[in-house]
Amino acid sequence: MRKIVLAAAAAASALTLAACSEQTENAAAETAESAAADTEANAEAAGAAVEEAATDTAVAVENAADATATAAANAGDAAQAGAAAAEAELQNETKAEAKAD
Repeated sequence: MRKIVLAAAAAASALTLAACSEQTENAAAETAESAAADTEANAEAAGAAVEEAATDTAVAVENAADATATAAANAGDAAQAGAAAAEAELQNETKAEAKAD
């Protein structure tokens, strides 16, 4: 009788353990699927952020190039005006006459 009770208890423990193991396996699979979905969402968000940063950088570079071109043109104009003023003073003529030379 004692052996039958022990065998029944062992069988019940084995069934409980098997059911628990199956639940753990299902939970692990759900966790893995959730982690994969989170990883995919994060990768998409990171890709969008990189794309936006690249666009912002391109706009900033274009603006800097425009500003540099404007500054170079202004510097050239200032250099010509300075050269005309120096020539006018050296040759005792007006700036308009110096520019015409």
